[in-house]
Amino acid sequence: MPEVPRDVRAFIQKLQETGDVAVVDREVTWDLELGAIGRRVAEADGPAVWFRHIQDYPGHSIFANPIATWRRAAVALGLAPDVPIPTIYETYSSRENNPIPPRTVSDAPCKEIVLTGDDVDINALPAPMVHEGDGGRYIGTWCIVASRALDSDWLNWGTYRFMVHNERTLTGWPLPTSHFGKVLQEQYVPRNIPMPVSIAIGADPASHLAATSTTRIGREEAALAGALAGRPIDVIRCHTNDLSVPATSEIVIEGEVLPDQIAQEGPYGEYPGFRSGEMGRGVLFRVAAITHRRNPIWTMDCTGVKDCSSIVTALGGGIGIRRSLERHGIPVTMVYVPPEGAIHMVVVGIRRGQGGPDVARRTLEALTARRVYMSKIIMVDEDVDVFNMGEVIHALSTKCHPVRGVHVVTYDGRAQTLTPYYNPDERSRRAGATMLFDATWPPGLRAEDTPVPTTFQGTFSEELKQHVLANWKSYGL
Repeated sequence: MPEVPRDVRAFIQKLQETGDVAVVDREVTWDLELGAIGRRVAEADGPAVWFRHIQDYPGHSIFANPIATWRRAAVALGLAPDVPIPTIYETYSSRENNPIPPRTVSDAPCKEIVLTGDDVDINALPAPMVHEGDGGRYIGTWCIVASRALDSDWLNWGTYRFMVHNERTLTGWPLPTSHFGKVLQEQYVPRNIPMPVSIAIGADPASHLAATSTTRIGREEAALAGALAGRPIDVIRCHTNDLSVPATSEIVIEGEVLPDQIAQEGPYGEYPGFRSGEMGRGVLFRVAAITHRRNPIWTMDCTGVKDCSSIVTALGGGIGIRRSLERHGIPVTMVYVPPEGAIHMVVVGIRRGQGGPDVARRTLEALTARRVYMSKIIMVDEDVDVFNMGEVIHALSTKCHPVRGVHVVTYDGRAQTLTPYYNPDERSRRAGATMLFDATWPPGLRAEDTPVPTTFQGTFSEELKQHVLANWKSYGL
């Protein structure tokens, strides 16, 4: 198995070798400048950016947009940066079914500096002001948030945003439908018990991929990270609670979310590419300790169009959707979540001749039964490459009937509140809708009634195609 980077420093080094990271050695400010640089680079499909000198924070650096392109996703899995997207999917899918439990270690670089009591000061860390109009400086943009339910030994790693409130507290916005949000509201708040939480920043890429995944309930993300890395992930117990985080983390912020207090949080420029609402009630996180490596590297996602969340959801989320559809008996071949769709669109490939309205309705039901992120589903035949948006758009344009090919379902309590087009009432009720565009040929359609494609693959005989391909270079092409 290829060597997967063991920490963020090894990941940066590998990206330097492949030409997928830009190193900025001039001093930049944490207040909007590096956020603006990172946002423009992300929108241009550019490299990750390592800001080595941050104004006011000597000894600290910031690594922005770690996995915001398919090339960097490939490197994170130990693959060559130019492998096709389907290869990245196949690699992730083949590895994730073989979880490897983590290995607990007693010492780690993230404990080189330990700050507790009066030494705790969040403002000593280079939390950036990412976007113009954000409510404050944000920590939880590319991090691992560790928590545990009261009635379970399952350690959950997730990724949630947190904003600096003052030198000892953070405010956060965990989604109400997330594991973190549900456990907090259903277990800790009713019993008036603080919820232990630790935030790890700058861990190995496999751990970050696992923390952003949609892994099934009860499977620890640390074991998924081991599967993706092909080896046990070293974890270490936190200094002030019994949670575990990746031992390779650059910075760990430990504390507890209070059950009986709230504070203002947001607004923030989120992954759909829009600022998410106004100031709102956030959970209050009281910091008990900060531990970090010497000269720590802060990791951040300059969230917006084509950010890290778009890629990692396209990967883990796409595979999760395919598995869900398979469990529901849908004749699915492949699923793709195009990053340009900001996690609001999914392309579903269906075995040829098995599409149609019944499969469309069953697909809609399967993908809207629980919490719903994708509001647009494009269903295509298997001869359409779901990873080729040119082919997908052609199928949508030429095979989806404007009336019979469009299916819609509405729901309450399951919609993604960050979806920009919902009005305030819909957002408060988490009420939404999902539409499916059926771009498959109707089942039972006779071959002679199916329009003949005029493409290289669809028009010519196999013999002629092989002849042309074999002589391609001799044509001077």
